[in-house]
Amino acid sequence: MVSCYRVQLRSFLPMPMRPILGAQLRRIHSVVAATVTDKEVVLYYKGILDMRAISRFIRQFEDKRGVKKENRDALDASVYRREAILSVGGFILMNILRKTNPGFYDSVLLARRLFTLFIARRFIRNGIMGLLEDRRANADTLTATAVIASVLSGKPESSLTLLALSNGAEMLTEYAAEKARSQISGLLKLDQRDVWIIENGKERKVPVESLKPGDYIAVHLGEKICVDGKVVSGNAAVNQASITGESNPAIKQQGSAVYAGSVIEAGDLVILVEKVGDDTSLAQIIHLVEEAQTRRAPVQNFADKMANMLVPVSFIGAAIVYGATKDWQRVLNLLFIDFSCGLKLSTATAISAAIGVAAKQGILIKGGNYIENLSSIDTVVLDKTGTITIGVPQISHIETAKGISDKELILLAASAEMHSVHPLAVAIQKYVRDNKWETPPHETSSTVVARGMKATVPPFETYSGGDVLVGSRRFMEEEGVDNVPVTVPATWGKNILFVAKNREYIGFLTIQDPVRPGMKKTLNRMRRIGVDEVIMLTGDSKEVAADVAHAMDIDGYHAEILPEDKANYVMELQQRGNVMMVGDGINDAPALAFADIGVSLGGQKTDIAAESAAITIRSEDPDKLFDALQIGRQTMRVINQNFTATILVNSTAMLLGALGRISPLWAAVIHNTATLAVVLNSVRILGPGINIFR
Repeated sequence: MVSCYRVQLRSFLPMPMRPILGAQLRRIHSVVAATVTDKEVVLYYKGILDMRAISRFIRQFEDKRGVKKENRDALDASVYRREAILSVGGFILMNILRKTNPGFYDSVLLARRLFTLFIARRFIRNGIMGLLEDRRANADTLTATAVIASVLSGKPESSLTLLALSNGAEMLTEYAAEKARSQISGLLKLDQRDVWIIENGKERKVPVESLKPGDYIAVHLGEKICVDGKVVSGNAAVNQASITGESNPAIKQQGSAVYAGSVIEAGDLVILVEKVGDDTSLAQIIHLVEEAQTRRAPVQNFADKMANMLVPVSFIGAAIVYGATKDWQRVLNLLFIDFSCGLKLSTATAISAAIGVAAKQGILIKGGNYIENLSSIDTVVLDKTGTITIGVPQISHIETAKGISDKELILLAASAEMHSVHPLAVAIQKYVRDNKWETPPHETSSTVVARGMKATVPPFETYSGGDVLVGSRRFMEEEGVDNVPVTVPATWGKNILFVAKNREYIGFLTIQDPVRPGMKKTLNRMRRIGVDEVIMLTGDSKEVAADVAHAMDIDGYHAEILPEDKANYVMELQQRGNVMMVGDGINDAPALAFADIGVSLGGQKTDIAAESAAITIRSEDPDKLFDALQIGRQTMRVINQNFTATILVNSTAMLLGALGRISPLWAAVIHNTATLAVVLNSVRILGPGINIFR
């Protein structure tokens, strides 16, 4: 039974902090789901939950990441706008007063000073708190020092314009960042309030929240599926891009799996509800994306350290300039220019945008640290079955003896293999179903270990039955079957099943696991962007592995290996490069965990493979592997651009300011414009056509 626990928030949590708190709470063993709003935290849990410990954890998070509710407006873009207007208005009023009534202007120096300090109160408060709590100066410390210096020099109005620019820039930066966050959250939004439930053969509209596993719902053209389930009846073309990232609709019919967030573009479906709410695939994706925001990339930590180191440089530079020139205008130039904002935003906004756009494409990256790793991958290791191949054996060739039809051969083999779960037997049974044939029953059937199947099949349709043998050539020879082909060159590297009736050879089947469509193209595209080596690891036979490796132009392969061998090979490759391991099964889990980047590919992956992987791709499209590498490389290019622009622009502005070639006004304009440009450049990762100011 799932219980609910609510905790009212005492402080205001900024928007970016809410998913972080939610992700941390969901790591607690008993917690099933967690949502964080501006007012409260709602926990859904099973079993026993330590309420006091939970409340204490939330309070500690509030104390560290939140602000008092009375200070909430300090984080609102509209407040930045108000402060900017007050600054500009005060500056204009003071200058008008200075020109029209100089005497009165001089007499209200104290009022001018107090007004300036009021406008700068947020910068002063944050600057002082940085010194007291973190024991180091921050960007706001620089701004506060500049304002106080202008006030003490008797020209408080000179800093008003600078404050207006700072508030204006922060307003635009916050607005852009919030729009970017909205774009990301909107990618995965369910936005479906009601659903048609089927009761006693009739449809009735009910809230989505009232659904439970075992219910039957109807979903019609244009409606969004809000549960995970299985199609009971109907046919439809379903857009499931929110789950798999694939733009082409998937055809769903009886027995097909469907996922929350998918949209019916043609047809209608009746669905058996299996998962609802936070148990759905869409909810899990959202939780993964939210949690990913909490895992920082090394480049983020580097940017923060570098930013903190450069703040004292501005103070030292200002002190040197004052000592050499005694010019307060030049000092203000250096104090109003800092590297902190640009460097920190250059990484945080880019990483956040990358995780969001990857999720839109069906690529779930579990942390910003993996974004950075993706950019340096030069070796790709792939499992064969279920990764390079589709993981579903199929009949690829049928050859019959004289007088025997394909249908007779297949149905005799299918009858013998009717109750077998061997992959080769499954391939035969699938072929029968796909052709809408009916498998004839057998009278007896038995398995001969490592050889094949024996069965007695009575006459069926227009065909005579008999004693049927299905298996290897060796099996045929042991059973005294004559005329079995000795070599079949066209089937080298494939699984061959020979079929005999009444000890007479009647034909053979070749069964193979087809290569994923587009896999070879994907590997070639990877090579063009910097992947030097592609290796295949498989537990399959050397003959089959050689066949696949040759077809894919793979650089090297290792066959007939155990799961632990895969992990060892990955670690060996890491000695000379950065390795991305791609797999889908339990046997791939150790290698996925040891690789620099582990990728779980495909919707049929095992849970343990997905858990071990740094990246989960729900699509069967191998091109998503290339997309993941591209996202990593593009993100790091953007971050490097941001780094370069921030350092070059601000350094140039500081130099010009120290030389007295620009005024404090223009120093502030250059600095704040550079910071805003960093945010806008990062938002480009979200893709073409995204207008954050719309």
